[in-house]
Amino acid sequence: WSFFAGAVRVGLVDGETVINPTRKEMTSSALNLVVAGAPQSQVVMLEATAENILQQDFCHAIKVGVKHTQQIIQGIQQLVKEKGVVKRTVQKLFLAPEEIVEMAKKLACNKIYAVFTDSSHDKISRDEAINKIRLETEEQLKEKFPEAEPYEIMESFNVVSKDIFRSLVLNEYRRCDRRDLTSLRDIKCEVNMFKMLHGSALFQRGQTQVVLCTVTFDSLESSVKSDVISTAVSGIKDKNFMLHYEFPPYATNEIGKVTGMNRRELGHGALAERALKPVIPQDFPFTIRVTSEVLESNGSSSMASACGGSLALMDAGVPVSNAVAGVAIGLITKCTQGKGDVEDYRLLTDILGIEDYYGDMDFKMAGTSKGITALQVDLKLPGIPIKIVMEAIQQATAAKREILQIMNQTLAKPRPNRKESGPVVETIHVPLSKRLRFVGPGAYNLKKLQAQTGVTVSQLDEETYSVFAPTPGAMHEAREFIGEICKDDQEVNLEFGAIYTATITEIRDAGVMVKLYPNMTPVLLHNSQLDQRKIKHPSALGLEVGQEIQVKYFGRDPTDGRMRLSRKILQSPASSTLKTLTDKNSIVLGGAVPQPSSSSQ
Repeated sequence: WSFFAGAVRVGLVDGETVINPTRKEMTSSALNLVVAGAPQSQVVMLEATAENILQQDFCHAIKVGVKHTQQIIQGIQQLVKEKGVVKRTVQKLFLAPEEIVEMAKKLACNKIYAVFTDSSHDKISRDEAINKIRLETEEQLKEKFPEAEPYEIMESFNVVSKDIFRSLVLNEYRRCDRRDLTSLRDIKCEVNMFKMLHGSALFQRGQTQVVLCTVTFDSLESSVKSDVISTAVSGIKDKNFMLHYEFPPYATNEIGKVTGMNRRELGHGALAERALKPVIPQDFPFTIRVTSEVLESNGSSSMASACGGSLALMDAGVPVSNAVAGVAIGLITKCTQGKGDVEDYRLLTDILGIEDYYGDMDFKMAGTSKGITALQVDLKLPGIPIKIVMEAIQQATAAKREILQIMNQTLAKPRPNRKESGPVVETIHVPLSKRLRFVGPGAYNLKKLQAQTGVTVSQLDEETYSVFAPTPGAMHEAREFIGEICKDDQEVNLEFGAIYTATITEIRDAGVMVKLYPNMTPVLLHNSQLDQRKIKHPSALGLEVGQEIQVKYFGRDPTDGRMRLSRKILQSPASSTLKTLTDKNSIVLGGAVPQPSSSSQ
């Protein structure tokens, strides 16, 4: 290592910054910031997810984090001092020979300068022009330095082109597309590009075009289930919002095989997902999948994905709390010889791909008009002063507001209603008395419902079910199906402990099926409740279909809702009051219970 580094995690719990918070504290933290620092209070790396926190709170957390990294570095330095270990001097493996660099500068300096100052070039034409100059210069250098290695000649040209590009920004305040240092590229936004999709949007910033930012809804059962290790680390079991970022080869005018997601796509997608997650409502009844496909790229496609994803979510009718926009800030520095301290610098708003390539920093920040939701800083330097970080945040905040104003002209707030072609979720209440009929034996009715209509049914509690339908038409079919299998029996309020006249509808081995009133679904009166004596079949008592018997009502089973009846209990000598249910389902008080005849015994 060329220097010592220290790193801490910073949380924000109840408005107070917490260094290296515990997992329990992180569950209630509005900020998850990782700060890596170098000696002299310099910043090496920043990575953050925030619950839309204010800029001043975010900056304060960074300063506190950097302060604590210095304590770690001092501890490491003290340990090195005690052990007396001397660090080895690492020499650079390769440096371009000075004489070849000087010759390349004489041959190509003016040509390269002309290309970098010609704002009519786009990314492809600029690359082609520089590549043409490269080939010509390398041929001339090979003639003048026949013994030079090919990589020495190539590196010499790279050094010259990089110096020219950086000096244009540092000394002349010029960018290759004629923008000033704080200007954005032209931005174009469109929504509802595909009528049948749940939500879609286009966000184009210069030659960075993120199209087909699409939103798809599915049931909560389709949420991503985390494995045991991920759950232990993040504390999240189910993930009902995800963003998939796709960067095909043609986005950079290349030809390649489109395979699975690579590390770059995973990282950029995770950053855009973290930027949008804080504005998604917690109680949204669907699982949301946002797909961001980059059709053309010239820098900062991950932040364009955050902008396009925000528009697509609002187009889909997701009630996001605020629109989200993101921007990338670049850095060109001039360092002192030997020490490497930053002597002069320029911050660039909305960087191009070439500015990222030749620059020293890619500072990506996303947030709403109120605060910050995500941050990622990639540096090519050993460290930068915290002052530059604060200026970059301020510059990114100004650019973010400008982008949000442009986005608001296309779609300022979420649509009040989701599209008619979108999915529907309804909650149904199934009493315990009807649960068996609703589910069916072996869940037959539920399986049939899902197979015929395409809906997904999930149980929320004992009597409540959630029904997800991919279209309103499917929900209508599901309603009819459920209504058919759960027809109202015109059930009357039965009195616990009362005696009713029941009609036998079927004789079974386990008992008899009886009805207490018309239109009632028959219930089983088990053999054990038919008589004081133990019987194996109802025929032993001479019972027949259509025969009327008296039974006592003991409510419903709390587990499955089945009606609990008994005839055996009435064979005791005590008299009771008989209640008769007429065809009109009214309850009429009767006299004493007649004793069962000898034929019914």
